[in-house]
Order: sequence, then C-alpha cells, then structure tokens
Amino acid sequence: MDTVLWQTLAGTRGGPNRARVLRALDDQPRNANQLADDLDLAYNTIRHHLEVLEDNGVITSSDASYGVIYLPSERARNNWDTVEQILTQVDD
Repeated sequence: MDTVLWQTLAGTRGGPNRARVLRALDDQPRNANQLADDLDLAYNTIRHHLEVLEDNGVITSSDASYGVIYLPSERARNNWDTVEQILTQVDD
C-alpha cells in the first residue's frame, strides 16, 4: 500500500490535489459537491480525483445513489504514517 499511496498522492501531476482531497476527507467525510466547494476546485476535477483515489483503495464511499459520501479507506488508515509523511512532503 505504501507504493500505491506514494504514486497516487505524490507521483503524478494531480497528486497534490488528491492529497488535499484526502486531507479534507480525514477531517470530515464529504460528498463531491462539498469537496468542490471546500477546496475551490471544479466539480469534474473533484470527481476525477475521487475516482483515482477510490480505484486505488485510498478512499471508500457510501452506497447511496445520491450524495455519495467519501472517507479514507481502512487500508489508508492502516498506513496513515505513510500518508502523513506524503502530506508533509506535498506541502513543501
């Protein structure tokens, strides 16, 4: 999972925004619209980053058909030391 986290959050051009999304979801689970507003990013950009994070097992979502809520996955939580290390480096 460490490699997945590094690649997803720091290894690509979109990594810093994905790191921002993950940090926001750690603070409070939210839906895509709330994230777009809170992070001042376009809704479609947020949807893309959520899809990448979910496809890589970094976040998970509720099963609701409307207003799906996202939160960090158990796998990400189990490797949160790595997440914190990445977030610190992305902030520099």
